[in-house]
Amino acid sequence: MYKEPEDGEKITFDKGKWIVPDKPIILYIEGDGIGPEITQAAIKVINAAVEKAYGSKKEIKWMEVYAGEKAEKLTGNRFPQETQDMLLKYRVVLKGPLETPIGKGWKSVNVAIRLMLDLYTNIRPVKYIPGLESPLKNPEKVDMIIFRENTDDLYRGIEYPYDSEEAKKIRNFLKEQFKVEIEDDTGIGVKVISKFKTQRITRLAINYAIANGRKKITIMHKGNVMKYTEGAFREWAYEVALKEYRDYIVTEEEINRGVKSDGKIVINDRIADNMFQQIITRPEEYDIILAPNVNGDYISDAAGALIGNIGMLGGANIGDDGGMFEAIHGTAPKYAGKNVANPTGIIKGGELMLRFMGWDKAADLIEISINEAIKRKQVTQDLARFMGVKPLGTKEFANALIEIINQL
Repeated sequence: MYKEPEDGEKITFDKGKWIVPDKPIILYIEGDGIGPEITQAAIKVINAAVEKAYGSKKEIKWMEVYAGEKAEKLTGNRFPQETQDMLLKYRVVLKGPLETPIGKGWKSVNVAIRLMLDLYTNIRPVKYIPGLESPLKNPEKVDMIIFRENTDDLYRGIEYPYDSEEAKKIRNFLKEQFKVEIEDDTGIGVKVISKFKTQRITRLAINYAIANGRKKITIMHKGNVMKYTEGAFREWAYEVALKEYRDYIVTEEEINRGVKSDGKIVINDRIADNMFQQIITRPEEYDIILAPNVNGDYISDAAGALIGNIGMLGGANIGDDGGMFEAIHGTAPKYAGKNVANPTGIIKGGELMLRFMGWDKAADLIEISINEAIKRKQVTQDLARFMGVKPLGTKEFANALIEIINQL
């Protein structure tokens, strides 16, 4: 079904380090709803940035693979085996939003890809762009990156309805073995957080902080209540930081005792509920936030709201040997095919991809072009209505970014 580019090479990985050839083969999935329009816009902008930054020395060799509605029309399967094989082979994909149909087929292709490639970290940078309508008085203080554990916690889906045989057995087991009484009308959910998974995402977050000059890592947890899951997440994260990265790390507690930071990364922790008011009242105090799965889900959207438009955000799903890059919004089917959707989210996902590839010069061009377009009020309908200007279409916005890139 697929013809692989002849003059490209695979990106490979060595202990989490990306080894990127000059002509890497990168997969893309257009997605459902507005996905095809915004994905094609993103590819055009990424190509323009790479060409401007590196001339003919570097070039992405794109290869489309099918998933979602397009795959179903072509093959009768929303996630065909041939697509899975290509993902396992090339391991890096730019992905448009995919719908998860209710009651049939794959529960979620997104989740399936994460599990298949063991993409255990969801990374979401949240940085204010001047010109956006934010609910904050000083939104320019928002510049944080959430590292959300992707494979553990309640999202593993170990739960049983209150009236199921499984729930009844668990209630009886707890009563008989541990003298724990649980009411008969109680559903059961099991929260699991492992030391291995906690510590591998901690390493990734610290390595990212070192490589990108970030100054602080805050562990977000509810360990005062869930002592042996979220409390353990906190302890295990500190353990990795202090045992494996001591030359780079100083704790907030040590600073409070008078130890000088000397340019080291400060690591601290905050109770989850407190975090929500703190990122609103003191956003400048937060840099990298390291969180278990559920907390990471909550705080990501809350942080996104601070800049006024979560549709402007891109995300990365990263493992030791692979990555999936995307917008964080959904398929927006009512806007599909109308050339009105804002492609910034998936373009920002592409910018993140370039940074993981080590192609920072191209990534910087994309970041600058988006900021400049907003400054010039060259925007799509979602922003134009707040700015009181005539909107650009999806294609026209991408062209505006390319024009700015070529002027830089």
